[in-house]
Amino acid sequence: MSASQPGAQPPPHPPAGVSMRDLLASCVAADAVSKPPREPEPHAPKPAREERAAA
Repeated sequence: MSASQPGAQPPPHPPAGVSMRDLLASCVAADAVSKPPREPEPHAPKPAREERAAA
């Protein structure tokens, strides 16, 4: 019989591998670097603002 208390649970082991947060972050990073950069949006002419006189 072991020297530990009867019925005592062994300490929990830390989970092996990678945390879900790190896994998701690596997926986002891989997705970001695997796509070509976006084309810049064409500059549409802004509508002229009408200056209104203060009343």
